[in-house]
Amino acid sequence: MWKKKLVLLSVMMLGLGLTGCGNAGGAMKNGYYTAEMEDYDYGWKEYVCIFVKNDTIVSVEFNAKDPSGFIKAWDNAYMENMKPVSGTYPNEYTRLYGTSLLESQDIEAVDTVTGATHSGNNFYKLVSAAMEQAREGDSEVAVVR
Repeated sequence: MWKKKLVLLSVMMLGLGLTGCGNAGGAMKNGYYTAEMEDYDYGWKEYVCIFVKNDTIVSVEFNAKDPSGFIKAWDNAYMENMKPVSGTYPNEYTRLYGTSLLESQDIEAVDTVTGATHSGNNFYKLVSAAMEQAREGDSEVAVVR
């Protein structure tokens, strides 16, 4: 009798291991994966780059660049104008979004930062696209609308 229970338990454990645990969309492959918005918005194009190792996101870069490649988080004048109006600025909210993703490993668990809702919505789209690229092992830049 105990042998039947042991066999049944082993089969159940094997079944759980094959079906349920881990990344719902499939395992992500090691590497760097990038997604960027299709168009510039007010002179900036947002992008995200994730580094995946052992099916875990270990690094996130979220930012925006202008056509010359200048990074939005480096723009002190932009920060000085945005902070009093929105309560945040690019160098702050890009790090908050990235840190939240690293901690949760789940884009659905990342909360929108007050004052940076538009960028938060883009972050969600960009990370989703980059994670899909990671599941496929496709290192081409994903373009998001």
